[in-house]
Amino acid sequence: MTPLFFTVGADLPVMVIPNTEAHLDGHAVLTYTYNIYRDNGFEDAATLKLKEKELLLDKKTSPNYMGYITFERPGTLFTYTADGNHDLSTEEVKEVIDNISHYRDHPGLLDV
Repeated sequence: MTPLFFTVGADLPVMVIPNTEAHLDGHAVLTYTYNIYRDNGFEDAATLKLKEKELLLDKKTSPNYMGYITFERPGTLFTYTADGNHDLSTEEVKEVIDNISHYRDHPGLLDV
């Protein structure tokens, strides 16, 4: 579960954590849900682990949490659920979807 880091608009740095599940055979399923956090710069390993553990919770506790995007039908239908402390605008949601789609279409970029 590699976080994605990019900037939305001119000045909103975000960290997107894919919500994946592992199967017994060790293969991960295709990710359809992505949790969005405001990226305030360097976070230590403990903070990142806390956010990873939080993925399973119904309510996120991080003050930087901004909701999640679900890819209902990749490339066609997306849902943004704004259940964090800061809601993204329509344009910001579109930009986040574009960035996530780029990484989904080019998974090798995560290995760089």
